[in-house]
Amino acid sequence: MKLTEKEIEVAEILEKNARITDEDISKMIEEDLQTTKEIVAKLEDMKVVVRYTSIVDWSKVEGHEGVTAMIDVKVTPKRGVGFDEVAQRIYRFKEVKSLYLMSGTYDLSVIIEGKSMNDVARFVSEKLSTLDSVLSTTTHFILKQYKHDGTIFEPNNDDKRIVVSP
Repeated sequence: MKLTEKEIEVAEILEKNARITDEDISKMIEEDLQTTKEIVAKLEDMKVVVRYTSIVDWSKVEGHEGVTAMIDVKVTPKRGVGFDEVAQRIYRFKEVKSLYLMSGTYDLSVIIEGKSMNDVARFVSEKLSTLDSVLSTTTHFILKQYKHDGTIFEPNNDDKRIVVSP
């Protein structure tokens, strides 16, 4: 699908700030409010804008501890459907938050969340590795999140430059 420059501009604005008002968008793109609302509706109808989300730093919320893992998966693609069939089986698990087809050593990258490392281990051993097409997995646990979708967590604003005086 081909989008106009204004439609792309609106999509980029919404990607950076999903809470921005239509009024503010219309000022930013220099269009009237009705045209802006039509552009936003079109982007939603075409599933270009799929969902509005918030980024939450759960590490700051006491009692909401959990484990996030990235799992590299090597699979055997099926004739006629490639990786799509096994990807669909994987992304239907409730633990799976994201799933990507990758180039390189592994075919799929799966991001899951669990309450503990044991939850993640159980998912890998009982659900993921038992799928027919899965040849191998490598699990990486996320220890700390510094940046997510362009948002920096806890930026260090200390100025490390040396003061130079005449």
